[in-house]
Formats: sequence, C-alpha cells, structure tokens
Amino acid sequence: MEQDVERDPDARRLARIMHIAFFLLLGASLARFLLRHDWETRSPWIVALTGALASLYLLGPVSGRVRATPRRIAWLGTVVAVWVLLVVLAPSFAWCAVPLFYTGLRTLPPRAALGLVALLTAFVVFAQVRLAHGGWDPNLIVAPPAVAALATGVFVYADRQAARQRALIDDLLRTRRELAAIERREGTLAERQRLSMEIHDTLAQGLSSQRMLLQAADRTWDGDPEKARRHVRTAASIAERNLAEARRFVHDLAPADLAEGGGLEEALRGLAARESAAFRVDGVPVPLPDRAQSALLRIAQGALANIREHAGADSAAVTLTYLDDQVVLDVADDGRGFDPADRPGGLRGHGLPAMRVRAEQLGGTLTVESAPGEGTVLSAAIPLDPQP
Repeated sequence: MEQDVERDPDARRLARIMHIAFFLLLGASLARFLLRHDWETRSPWIVALTGALASLYLLGPVSGRVRATPRRIAWLGTVVAVWVLLVVLAPSFAWCAVPLFYTGLRTLPPRAALGLVALLTAFVVFAQVRLAHGGWDPNLIVAPPAVAALATGVFVYADRQAARQRALIDDLLRTRRELAAIERREGTLAERQRLSMEIHDTLAQGLSSQRMLLQAADRTWDGDPEKARRHVRTAASIAERNLAEARRFVHDLAPADLAEGGGLEEALRGLAARESAAFRVDGVPVPLPDRAQSALLRIAQGALANIREHAGADSAAVTLTYLDDQVVLDVADDGRGFDPADRPGGLRGHGLPAMRVRAEQLGGTLTVESAPGEGTVLSAAIPLDPQP
C-alpha cells in the first residue's frame, strides 16, 4: 500500500496539507488560550503538552495511507492521549481533532479508525459544551458529529476512488504487457514463416537441383562422361550459390545476389543466366526498396525452380517491367503447363503460396496463367510505393 501512495502525488499533497493544518490549529489554539487566560497554574502544563504534541506529530508519517504497524499504532495512541489531556485542560484545542481524523483514518484499519473518530468527536463535543459555559446550543451537539461524518465520508470516498484508479492502472499495465507479448509472438511467427519461405526459395530449391543434376550425372557417367561432368560442374555451382545464401542468412538474411551490389536487374540477369533463361528489362528503372527487390528476386528464384523441376520446358524468359505506378516481374516458359483451377494451393510445398504471400506483403498481386500443353506465365506486380 505504501508503494501505491509513493507513486500518488495527490495523496502525498493531501497528507502534507493535513500536516500543516494540524500545526496551524495547534498554534492558533495555544494563542487563543494565552490571550484569553492569565498565566496560571495549568499554563506551563498546557505549553509543555503543546510542545510535546507538536514534537510527537513531527515524528509521524507525512505521506498518504501507511501500514498499521505496532510502532505506528503506539505513536498514534500517544498523540491522541496527549491531545485528550490538552482538551481536558483547555477546550480550545478541540478542533485539532480534524487533522487527527485524517491521521487515524489513514493509519488504522477501517473499524478501528471509525472507533477513533467517534472517540475524538465525543471529546470535541465535550470541549464545545465546556466553552459554552452552560449555555445551550444545539450546534454544540450536532456540529462536531456532522463535521466528523463529513470528513470521514470524504476520506473514504477519496480512498476508494484512489484504489479503483490504482486497480485500473494495474489492469491497463497488465493488458499492455499482454499485448506486447502477443505482438512478440506474432512477430516471431511471421519471422518463422518468412524464414521458411526464404529457405524454400533458396537452400531447398538449390539442394533439389543438385540432387537432380547428380542423379543425371550418375546415369550418364559411363555413356557420356563429358555431359556427366557438366552436370557435376553445374551442381557444384549451385552448391556454391547455396553456401553464399546460407552465409547471408547468418549475416542479415538478404539475398546473396543483391548483396553483391549490382541491384535487382543484375541479380535477375545472373539468376536467368544460371537457369538458361532469357532476361529483359522494359521501361525506365527506378530505385526500389530493399524489401521489394528481395521479394521479386525470391519470386523469380521460386518460379524458375518450379520450371526446372516440373515444367519440362525447352525455354524460359524473365522480364522486369517498370510502369508508372508499379514494377512487374513476368516469368514465362513453354513447358507442359497445368490447370490452375486443379491446383489452387500451388504446385507443391511452399511454391506458389509463398510467392503470393511475398507479393501481398508489399501490397502487390501474383497471377498465374497456364493451361495443359501451353506453358505458364507467372506475373508479380508490386506498387512502386509499397505499403509496409
């Protein structure tokens, strides 16, 4: 509870105001007594008790609600006892009870605090009756309990409001922590999906190509050694590219072709040359964000890998077209083709779905036009100002 008060400036401010009010009332009560009475036998006791009460009150907590430890309860009991003695000797000190109401309410448990308020109120009524010198006034009986009830009600209401506010703040902080944890989990899942697509479009495709080339080399090793060696050299070249990709994953996950510094056009030209495909650039090239370049290169890698593994094509062509509001990548082949309606999820594995996700993440689209025996054209369109 003390920690809650320490971070509540309003509670600290109210506690200081009550502290100051107590000393003002105590000083005013002593001044009233000295001005209205000649120096007499009880005067030294009243001055001494006033000093003792001020000293005791200075030792008490100045912050808001405090824990009811035995030491603090003993302190409060001593303060109340000294005040009672003062009221008995000089009723002028009765209204020092108002700050004591607050001190008791913030120090004691609710039932004990209400009992203390009732006790203080009774002594205030006693003091007011004595000050009236026997004259009857209903306010002497009604006013002190009314003031005590008002002070208690205001304190209880403010305390409950502060508790609700603290609970609301705790709920908001907990909700914010939960949302942050959810965002971290979603970010982790998105990164995993991205990495799976990266691996599929590079390492997995490269390993599949190496396996096919090595199998072809094994079949032709005895009958056509030169062709077998070409297959092996091509497989070694693909392995070298895969090694570069793997190192790039460790570094910053950017495509190795783009990391060489030639830009998207050079990366696509090199990729097309390795896959024995034609390459052409239409329109006026403009700078593209790194994410767009990476996505288009990965899409081209995936499309050419699908052509190599599934299309049985004699030729393929890659075209990069710069339009006014978008850049379009077309990958076409004259292979066996297929019916896109029969394969809504793509050819197999991550394939087309991964390419489509890459395009959509940048606000673009991916379309596939194909028919059995008529080849395939894959087209990816990315806005020139892609949305993050």
